[in-house]
Amino acid sequence: MAGSVFIRHPRYAIVLAFLLASSLYLILPLSGPPGGFTPLRFANNDFTDLSYRMAQAEVIYERTIQERAGLIERYGPKASEIDMFPPNKSPWPAYTVWDFFPASFNCPHEVRRIGVLGDGGKWVCGLSRVVEKKDCVVYSVGINTESSFEAELLAETKHCKVWGYDFSVKGFAKQIPSHQLHRTEFHPYGLAGFDRAASGTEPAMYTLKTLMKMNGHEHIDILKVDVEGWEFDTLTTLINSFKGSALPFGQLQLEIHAWDRKFETFLKWWQTLEDAGLRPFWTEPNLVYVNYANEGKPHLAEYSFLNVKGDNVFTKDLH
Repeated sequence: MAGSVFIRHPRYAIVLAFLLASSLYLILPLSGPPGGFTPLRFANNDFTDLSYRMAQAEVIYERTIQERAGLIERYGPKASEIDMFPPNKSPWPAYTVWDFFPASFNCPHEVRRIGVLGDGGKWVCGLSRVVEKKDCVVYSVGINTESSFEAELLAETKHCKVWGYDFSVKGFAKQIPSHQLHRTEFHPYGLAGFDRAASGTEPAMYTLKTLMKMNGHEHIDILKVDVEGWEFDTLTTLINSFKGSALPFGQLQLEIHAWDRKFETFLKWWQTLEDAGLRPFWTEPNLVYVNYANEGKPHLAEYSFLNVKGDNVFTKDLH
């Protein structure tokens, strides 16, 4: 199980210590009512700065981790005994894997859906933070035939440039108007946990570190990834390649495909994301897939994560 907030995020330790001791910025557990719940009290966010809101969100997310352990104990009690999608009427109350991983981290800014309603749009935390940012960098991996996310993001910001990657199409979809194409760059590459140049019918595949090196980038503000199930290996390799340093992006929009996954391995993978500093602030099940899939199970879910480690424009006031 992931460690405490102080171990995982030492840069928040001083802030949290101050908040816990302050009468104005109070985070104080109270004696809970019967049932084991311990209420948390917080200062009114109308009078708090970004560092406080980040620390507050981390305290709330720490509670989610504790509650996840309790849910595993209830239905397991071991993780290896948990079903991803239990059969009808067994157990009751019913659950799915997504109930163990709620998007309970509070984005400290506005949350907006960028792109069309339905399949294609993504939830973004604090787009206002990059509207004027001159070196704003966006990577979009997995485009298919839908580019409304990229089109609206370009329209809403002044300087953001979008790098697109997808070996199954020849470029961005028609939603991006011609006058915005100069702020885009497309390559028929895939994102993977290894590097491989194109050969015959095999497309080129590269790690995020390699793609960033090709482009001369040290940081990505927004990273959108939809790689049809390869996200498990890809993100594991990505995280391992940046061990010892913060992940090089501010937030991540990711579609997770839970096909043929075991709960125990999914949990370990998710904890790898958490330990790397990724916090889910929004989730949306892919109900179109549920509607048309033969089994009718919610195998797919969109998640949006904020990176709380390192310095990025969404979590710190950078000057």
